[in-house]
Amino acid sequence: MKNSALPFFFFMLCFVSVAFAQSVNKGIIAGQLMIKGGGPLAGGQVLLFNDASGPPPSQVKYWRVPDYITQIDEGGRFSIELPAGKYYLGAIKRISGEKIGPPADGDYVFTNADEKGSPKSYVVKNGEKIELGVISEAVPFQKRAVIPGAEITAIEGAVFNTEGKMVEGALVSAQLTPLSTGRHPLFTSERTGKDGHYILKVHDGGNYYLRVRSMHDKGPPAAGEMVGAYGGKEPRAVAVKKGQIIRGIDITVVQFMGRGAEKEQSPPSSGTQLR
Repeated sequence: MKNSALPFFFFMLCFVSVAFAQSVNKGIIAGQLMIKGGGPLAGGQVLLFNDASGPPPSQVKYWRVPDYITQIDEGGRFSIELPAGKYYLGAIKRISGEKIGPPADGDYVFTNADEKGSPKSYVVKNGEKIELGVISEAVPFQKRAVIPGAEITAIEGAVFNTEGKMVEGALVSAQLTPLSTGRHPLFTSERTGKDGHYILKVHDGGNYYLRVRSMHDKGPPAAGEMVGAYGGKEPRAVAVKKGQIIRGIDITVVQFMGRGAEKEQSPPSSGTQLR
């Protein structure tokens, strides 16, 4: 009888040990973000970029998709729990009405940089909290022209529907692995204009798989969303070298009508804006 409880005891001990290990394998970053010369960055979002999954964020060379996002409260405060690792931090408050993608002119943005202008990183450690204090550096975003001499690596093309009509309001994103539902993209373009044109800036060279979304940048598509991938049902990677711009990479999209075999994909109507 004395030994009958041992298996259960060891099971619970292992369970508690695993749960404890998981709980302390995270840390916290917290602080308060303010508009430069103004009040709190209320209603904005803090963007965290994991160094292990991609390059530091940049407002000029490319727009990297954040790995984690948390809301900023009315007082400008935020707190987010993250897996242990090295992170870059930024923030955005969208005045333009856009919900995803790169900032538009007038949106408030903040990119945490050191004295030399290089992205500043933070090392999140198990069970520890990084308190950043008050940061009053969020400023209105202004789209910058390419800096003379700056090396840009990009993929360029147009988005069409199956009728060959140009699609406005689509976002083209890139990732390093073949596409699948819910896969996290690494870089994204600005929304396409009336001519369906996009330019997707990436970091250095490599092989990138491209996909098109109109409402979200990750997760399952929503009914009515425009979706597509370069290569169609058999996605193909686009090879680009550092400092090179690959042109003519056109992508065809369809309108996702919903899940279920009875629901078919259909092309968007001509002139429909996808915002």
